[in-house]
Amino acid sequence: MADALLSIVLDRLASLIQQQFHHEVCLVVGVKREIQSLTNTLQIVRAVVADAEKRQVNEEPVKVWLERLKDIAYQMDDVLDEWSTAFLKSQIERVESPSMPKKKVSSCIPSPCICFKRVARRRDIALKIKGIKQEVDDIANERNQFDFKSTNNEELQRIITISAVDTTEVYGRDRDEGIILRQLLGTSCEQSLGLYTISVFGMGGIGKTTLAQLAFNHYDVKAHFEIRIWVCVSDPFVPIRILRAILEALQGQSSDLHDPEALQQKIQKSIYGKKFLLVLDDVWTEDYQLWEQLKNCLKCGGGGSRILVTTHNESVARMMRSTYMHSLGSLPLEQSQALFSQIAFCGKSTDKIEELEEIGKKIADKCKGLPLAVKALGSLMQSKNNKEDWENVLNSKMWELDVFEKKLSPALLLSYYDLPPPIKQCFSYCAVFPKDHSIERDDLIKLWMAQSYLNSKAGREMETVGREYFENLAARSFFQDFEKDDKGNIVRCKMHDIVHDFAQFLTHNECLNLEDDSENLKTNLYLQKGRHASLMVHGSTKFPFSDNNVRNLRTLLVVFDDRYRIDPFPPYSFQQFKYLRAMDLRGNDSIVELPREVGEFVHLRYLNLSYCRRLETLPETISELWNLQTLNVCCSLRLKKLPQGMGNLVNLRHLLISGGIYGVRSLPKGVGRLTSLRTLPAFIVCDEDASDEVASDVCEIEEMRKLNELRGELEIKGLSSVEDAGEAEKAELKNKKHLHGLTLSFKPWKKQTMMMMKEVADALQPHPNLKSLCIASYQVREWPKWMIEPSLLQLTHLHLSSCIECQCLPPLGELPLLESLKIYCIPEVKYVGGEFLGSSSAIAFPRLKHLSFKIMSKWENWEVKEEGRKVMPCLLSLEITRSPKLAAVPNLLLQRKPPIKLLLKGRWAP
Repeated sequence: MADALLSIVLDRLASLIQQQFHHEVCLVVGVKREIQSLTNTLQIVRAVVADAEKRQVNEEPVKVWLERLKDIAYQMDDVLDEWSTAFLKSQIERVESPSMPKKKVSSCIPSPCICFKRVARRRDIALKIKGIKQEVDDIANERNQFDFKSTNNEELQRIITISAVDTTEVYGRDRDEGIILRQLLGTSCEQSLGLYTISVFGMGGIGKTTLAQLAFNHYDVKAHFEIRIWVCVSDPFVPIRILRAILEALQGQSSDLHDPEALQQKIQKSIYGKKFLLVLDDVWTEDYQLWEQLKNCLKCGGGGSRILVTTHNESVARMMRSTYMHSLGSLPLEQSQALFSQIAFCGKSTDKIEELEEIGKKIADKCKGLPLAVKALGSLMQSKNNKEDWENVLNSKMWELDVFEKKLSPALLLSYYDLPPPIKQCFSYCAVFPKDHSIERDDLIKLWMAQSYLNSKAGREMETVGREYFENLAARSFFQDFEKDDKGNIVRCKMHDIVHDFAQFLTHNECLNLEDDSENLKTNLYLQKGRHASLMVHGSTKFPFSDNNVRNLRTLLVVFDDRYRIDPFPPYSFQQFKYLRAMDLRGNDSIVELPREVGEFVHLRYLNLSYCRRLETLPETISELWNLQTLNVCCSLRLKKLPQGMGNLVNLRHLLISGGIYGVRSLPKGVGRLTSLRTLPAFIVCDEDASDEVASDVCEIEEMRKLNELRGELEIKGLSSVEDAGEAEKAELKNKKHLHGLTLSFKPWKKQTMMMMKEVADALQPHPNLKSLCIASYQVREWPKWMIEPSLLQLTHLHLSSCIECQCLPPLGELPLLESLKIYCIPEVKYVGGEFLGSSSAIAFPRLKHLSFKIMSKWENWEVKEEGRKVMPCLLSLEITRSPKLAAVPNLLLQRKPPIKLLLKGRWAP
């Protein structure tokens, strides 16, 4: 981690010097010389950091030296961030006051001096830099006593490309699976003997959860039990939380119940007399009283019900008075070697496999039958082709370290040290999440950005670099339990307990996982060293931090257990978080408004207030967070407007809002200045219920003109309020080449005529790269010109909804890549025929797989004639709903082999 921190500081030093030179700003006398000397010393120290990080495991003095180095690196980064922020603020004020003449001043930032008052006096910055320079000199001198080896840092910075490897196959567990299945499906034990509990215990990473999953999902088990419930328990063991998880699994939805008695009654009613299987994964508690609270609730299940428990400790299994205990041992050597080979040799030639096979067997044997270690080493070796590299791993001294015998695997350390420093930093940061926490990939990348871990020298998108880092870590088995979207992209994941322990070992006291024990938090001095913290809230509580013990925090993630909350944050509590880079308060129902003191978080880059359902206002001081990159207020449904000064947030890349009736009703003027925006789910042109005075302060559609970096999905709301096609044309939608999805939402508006709406729609021609399009509430008989003469040749998904004046459908058959077409509520269409198919292409709808018509009240006739060309050759499903006048579906579609999936609903009479 130290190497990556130093890299961040050196990059920032170079960038700031370049900025000052470019804008002709003189530094305080002597500071430039100090900075150059500081840079040189840091580069010398950085050359030995890689060796120091390896030696810290067994050499306590080296570990202490590294701790000092990281601490000063953090301090340096804070000072440079203050300097950079003050400079940025002065530039913004210049833009707001263009008449102000430029002049060279003797300061570390441009004049006027007033721009520095909110961060630090200019000479304070110079003094801080000089003080840091002295400490760095001392650290550099101390390095000589350790005889470190220098390393080529540029080589360490390389990005290792690893193809995705499927590691889901399970080796060597057939016998164990058979035993557990017999215990689950057997009939020898009746309900009268009490709860039949089966416990699987063994060391971390041995495959207990995997074995439980195999059993839980076995087809015989699915057929045998009326109810199957999976609950991940982890630590601490909180009966009410587990009861709620069981109830939610039974009901298939979240529960608002908090009373234990009410929960118990609901559960007992649901399972009464029914044969159930309950899996309690990862149980740690040895407190029988806690287990008894849960056990008593489950006794009313039907005969043959089972509870399957996984745990690290045999003592836990005995405490639960298990009917059967199964000790899960290590994988046999042959199975370890087979699993290793499957991963490590993926994509390698036969000759290369023969060359490396014997070494691979020896490496697999060193993993001592631990599946997690085998997967980690297999993923590591999959990227290495040279025999020398394989021998280096086999003969590494890491295998001899005693510190890992009880808690950690040398395989993880070997895989970790093979990572480039920036990816090491990103992995180590993951220790901030609680165990068994579901990590959202995109949120994780935004948090990495907030810590400056993803700065790209090659001009590549930070988000792109973050996805590559994530995929690298996933391929090395540092993440698991992947949830994927319909395109196969990872959306969420978890970390194995052993991997999480390893990350915490690497970060020492830097990353903290805290519980809502207020007294413990207020008195715990080790918090003062913490840089990143998560706070798990299990019950409503006061804000738990004291004034001084978290003053160095850079990350604060508050994780709420269900609907618990922290009482409103007092303003004074915000003042202690002056160095925060990321604050996540999502789901806190107690927040009505943020204190204005949040504007003093000058370092803040990530602020998540999503699902804060009582949040009504954001203070105007939010607009002073010049470094903010991510602001998330999605599903905070009472929040109707954003601060008027949002245009000052020139570094904002992700503005996540819920627009419309249930969310933000308008965007403030100045949003067009946010040229760094990558994410904006909704651009709201106007709030139709707003007064003229309020409406004058909201942004107009032409402010979209410079937002050419927008990516992903965008909905433009309130288009019916646009009274001039020229304004719509100024939005330059055709230049938004990175947008993949677009929704154009019109709505009846008293000021807009039908002709005006048509002209506005014509002016909103999207970029040809668009993949998905939705047009809603378009109240014109004729379609936009760019729909009649198809230009969206990359379109794969199209949705036309509530276009109640349109009397025919556009020639959509000309779209070569269209896969999904939904046509909802276009009641004036009576006939669908050749105009719908188009005439210029040899195949009409060549890729269309799914076609849906709904609420077509006047539709009478549908003709499909091939006439020498194919029509919809790939169609898989056709849905027709509430189209009562349609006489028949074309035989050409009904006679397909294999037949298409036909869904007819509502008043439909063939």
